[in-house]
Amino acid sequence: TMAGPLLCEGMIFGPKGRMTSRFTARMEGTFNEDGGVLSEDFTYATGKRDQRQWHITMGKGGYFTATAEDIIGVAEGRMQGPVMQMRYRLQLGADAGGHRLDVTDWLYLLPNGTIMNKSEMRKFGVKVGELIATMRPAQAA
Repeated sequence: TMAGPLLCEGMIFGPKGRMTSRFTARMEGTFNEDGGVLSEDFTYATGKRDQRQWHITMGKGGYFTATAEDIIGVAEGRMQGPVMQMRYRLQLGADAGGHRLDVTDWLYLLPNGTIMNKSEMRKFGVKVGELIATMRPAQAA
């Protein structure tokens, strides 16, 4: 589940499979049966910080939609058991080239509560990057 505080660690890979970036993130989710909000606070290895807030609306049969400031239009997703898939168009910031990317996220909930995330980023149908991340419940300090 993505409720409560989560710790995230991830890497971004370029089109040839070379790691181009590393990050950690603190996430906080608040949800009910209608949907909710997932706040993400990223810190990259370079020291750059980034934030995103997903607003998620649940539909029928595990389908859902989501919006965020850097998402073009509406993200569409589906949850089926321990697997979630979401597709959206991402508007990169000017500092990242300002590209618009088509992103497909796959999230897998593991038995221990960890979520594995694999995202594929495409531009004009060509794979330009991949993101791999783990998300796990933050332990109370």
